[in-house]
Amino acid sequence: MAISFQTRLEKVEWQVVGDKFECRLSQPITDFGAGEFVRRAGEQATFRLQARERLLGSGSATLLAAAAPWQPGRGDINLGAVSVRNGEVPFNSSQEQAGRLLTGLLEGRSPLVRHRTSMGGESLEVRLLPVRFRKAYDDYLNCTAKLLPVNFDQVRQSTIGFPGGGTELDAMAKARLEIILDFMKADPTVNRIELDGHSDNSGNRLTNRDLSRRRALAVMDYFKAQGVPEERIIMRFHGERYPLVPNNSVANRDKNRRVSVRLDKVPDAPLQPTEQATPAAPPVPATPAATS
Repeated sequence: MAISFQTRLEKVEWQVVGDKFECRLSQPITDFGAGEFVRRAGEQATFRLQARERLLGSGSATLLAAAAPWQPGRGDINLGAVSVRNGEVPFNSSQEQAGRLLTGLLEGRSPLVRHRTSMGGESLEVRLLPVRFRKAYDDYLNCTAKLLPVNFDQVRQSTIGFPGGGTELDAMAKARLEIILDFMKADPTVNRIELDGHSDNSGNRLTNRDLSRRRALAVMDYFKAQGVPEERIIMRFHGERYPLVPNNSVANRDKNRRVSVRLDKVPDAPLQPTEQATPAAPPVPATPAATS
């Protein structure tokens, strides 16, 4: 016999909370904590448990979309394993697992975690019930429709490319900068921008350094034109010194002509603007900004 946690049928409730950055759809579980679906901006939902005590032992638990007792003839759907660790949130499912759990709830199935206790290793089950789910799910969908297209982890490092070799911002560059600006407007705690201008090695070093400076200035001017105070921006330029990839093809040289944009949250801002030609250490290569 397994130790089971679930809320009595008549007391089941679903709760929806959220903002532009994250939406949560949760069900409190009597004597255990809660089960919840969490969807961050720019991502799909994951499923996790919130445990008041460290009841789950570390290891691998089984996640199921279980048939309800009042659905005879329907079997449980095994969605695979989740890795359990110590802590208030013992695991996060994959996005695919969470999506199948949500579909299961709409069909009357229950998210079910099957594992063992942290003390004694007894079998343990934690179950959510699909009672009164549809209305809560509609509220959750309304919340997710208002999420930003990206989250901070996705937008904090971006690359603005200059594939044509010049210093003008093209339509793609401006679209990426608008995504960054929209996020900054939604999250005023982002209060510093670091810009690092780069070039390929096609010209001489002085020309390349000037090109990297003018590219960084083009990005800086775009931010300023959209209302970002200059004292929030730090600008550096490096010429050809830090290529992302070897300058041995046309495609690679296109990738190296760029400005790296890094967002940060710094206490006691504003900062004094600086312009540096030689940094103390190579900048961390940035990843392209999300566009959906």
